[in-house]
Amino acid sequence: MTDGQGNSALGDLAARQLANATKTVPQLSTITPRWLPLLLQWVPVEAGIYRLNRVKNPEDLRIACSKRDESELPQTFVDYEQQPREFYLNSVTTVLDVHTRVSDLYSSPHNQINQQLRLIIETIKEQQESELINSQEYGLLANVIDQQRIFPSTSVGAPTPDDLDELLTKVWKEPAFFLAHPRAIAAFGRECTRRGVPPPTCSLFGSQFLTWRGIPLIPSDKLPVVDNKTKILLLRVGEKRQGVVGLFQPGLPGEQSPGLSVRFMGINRQAIASYLISLYCSQAILTDDAVAVLDDVEIGKWHEYAHTYK
Repeated sequence: MTDGQGNSALGDLAARQLANATKTVPQLSTITPRWLPLLLQWVPVEAGIYRLNRVKNPEDLRIACSKRDESELPQTFVDYEQQPREFYLNSVTTVLDVHTRVSDLYSSPHNQINQQLRLIIETIKEQQESELINSQEYGLLANVIDQQRIFPSTSVGAPTPDDLDELLTKVWKEPAFFLAHPRAIAAFGRECTRRGVPPPTCSLFGSQFLTWRGIPLIPSDKLPVVDNKTKILLLRVGEKRQGVVGLFQPGLPGEQSPGLSVRFMGINRQAIASYLISLYCSQAILTDDAVAVLDDVEIGKWHEYAHTYK
């Protein structure tokens, strides 16, 4: 027998009415690995203030090697800056509103409030990485001194191995990683291929990264690209190395992770539940030679390679 439409068996369209679709959580394409926050050392800050004390003038220290005689020893002391810079934690904050009817009725198989919080927290952490690079107050790009800035060695401005070597002369004391836009890393790879020196790779966090002189090139799409030009940074990190450190406030009410809190604000008369999501952070460059930057990096240069076939 048929169902009147020429089918001799139950069709797919009708059968699907009895089937449960496997549902994914919401996918957000703007989520990135955010390697920079992972690679920084994060220092807990008391009362939201971090005071960076520096030596005033180390060149004035007088030290003598023993001459096996009774000559007078030099007298010296280490002076400190009298007005050290203080860093204050900044906040990335928003309020999530969810109607209780929505969270009550439509939270299977995925909890609506949990998914809303997850997506907002991911977006806030993306903004955090952007601020670590671009903030005019504490971002890396705005706090590199002029002596630590260089420009590409070629007239076209493409990033070459020579340029990264020059960065290494600026941050030669225990450099940790280069930080660059993915397109800048691709441009560097092209220049290496052109010279016949393809960069090796290393494994970090289960992912592969290009390296130069053993230093990984870490990608971040938060580095600005303007008119096909961007910047490449080289960093030293950690307090013991007098490098770059991230700053966070520990012990926040509703703390979900270091510096991040989620607090329930109540339900209003329209049955809307509100949640306050706050991320408190800042960053400090402990010494001037902890960061260097390659400016005006051209990332739109391509090459034609001659191939010989036998």
